Amino acid sequence: MIYHSRITYALLALGTVLLGLFSRSSLLEHYHFIVMYVGDSLWALLVYWLMRFLLPQESYWLCIISALLFAFSIELSQLYQADWINAIRHTRFGGLVLGFGFQWTDLVAYSVGIAFGATLDYLTRKRNKL
Repeated sequence: MIYHSRITYALLALGTVLLGLFSRSSLLEHYHFIVMYVGDSLWALLVYWLMRFLLPQESYWLCIISALLFAFSIELSQLYQADWINAIRHTRFGGLVLGFGFQWTDLVAYSVGIAFGATLDYLTRKRNKL
């Protein structure tokens, strides 16, 4: 049974994108923690919503693992610094998706974002089942 429709996940993804862009705006540049970690958590949350959008009938565990693998792969790809991929990273979209430099703390932020999304997803599905 599908507990949330693709429309729901698309709207959650859109809202997450807007929050993520706001977290990177100049309005919050004085809030170092938000700029450094919340944006990364929101990016991973977006990945989770997109997995749910693409695989709405699959278990949330499969979406959690898929989102973690994708997010961690992107972070690990930042260890590769060839000119062609750095040129992509220096575009606005490429920088937002691919990032620039590997940081272990980003893996923690990604895990937090995905865990938040999966927990919210689980609790709302559980509530809707009752």
